[in-house]
Amino acid sequence: MTTGRTVSWRTHSPAALWRRRLRPWRTRRLLEVHLLVLTVCAGVAVSSLLVSYRQTPQAAQAVASREAPAVQGLAATRLAVLRADWEARVLVNRGLADVAGSGETYRAQLSAADQGLSRIADRTDQDLGTVNGLLASYGNSITLGTAMYRDQSLMRDQKLAEADSLLTRSRVGLVPRLDQLQQSQTRRAAATATMGWWQRGGWWLAELALAALALALLSAQFVLRDRCGRDWNPYLLAAFALTVLLAVVPLLTAFSAQDDLDSVRADLQWITEISQQHSGDTDPAEAQRAVTERSEEVRRALADDTWTGRVHQGALIGGLLVVVLPAVGLGLRLDNDYWRRR
Repeated sequence: MTTGRTVSWRTHSPAALWRRRLRPWRTRRLLEVHLLVLTVCAGVAVSSLLVSYRQTPQAAQAVASREAPAVQGLAATRLAVLRADWEARVLVNRGLADVAGSGETYRAQLSAADQGLSRIADRTDQDLGTVNGLLASYGNSITLGTAMYRDQSLMRDQKLAEADSLLTRSRVGLVPRLDQLQQSQTRRAAATATMGWWQRGGWWLAELALAALALALLSAQFVLRDRCGRDWNPYLLAAFALTVLLAVVPLLTAFSAQDDLDSVRADLQWITEISQQHSGDTDPAEAQRAVTERSEEVRRALADDTWTGRVHQGALIGGLLVVVLPAVGLGLRLDNDYWRRR
């Protein structure tokens, strides 16, 4: 019975099936075909892998340098303007506008809003000219209403009403325009941080090509041992080990970085929503603190990206070796056994 099982295994084992499959091919032609297949698979796999992998660090860099600061800055600007309006009206309602030293808080908030828009201008392609103009006009009106005309109730009320109109008028006021900018910038940040279908397709192509490369390496090693009586080829073994590493490490690294980007995208959406929940009816100081804390979390999440760069460098070196090693291994064997004998 044991002998029968052994015979059955030798007849129906994967090696036996593959040997019968390759039997019609001459050894030299078989090795040359393997060399061609290995070269093509390695080239496709490495190029697809490097292109797909590189897109994730590039997206993270774009989000960190442009998209996230713009979203955070617009949220901070909106809340600073509302905080300035809140503080100024509290002074007027409590009759504290003429007290020495009063008004520092709302002036500081207006200054913060102006500085925020200046920083955002370098990180967005959106036109901020109208918003800057509205902020300047609003600041002038609210200052006149709280400081210069504090003893003239009619003029004070007129300037305060003018400031409120500049701030909240439907579609053309400062806050509605900031809302439009926020929504547009948040959508842009989300699109940048999201892995697109082309990138996912590149990963599928890379992984399939790496799988084909691994099978071709095993097949080439099988042919060398079965047809040529050679021992394990060190070049093919090294290429196989690198193929496995390239199929696993960059993929895990890229998708871990993508998870961080997805978390950042959710945080930026939260920041935008929190800032837009306040319309000036309540003190937005608490919302400012929440936005600041969440913005710090976003900065920390985007700060540590050196490991993705190192993996990319390793993938580049490993990819070059995966292309070169099989060509050297099979090329030397073909040259020694066949090409020199012409």
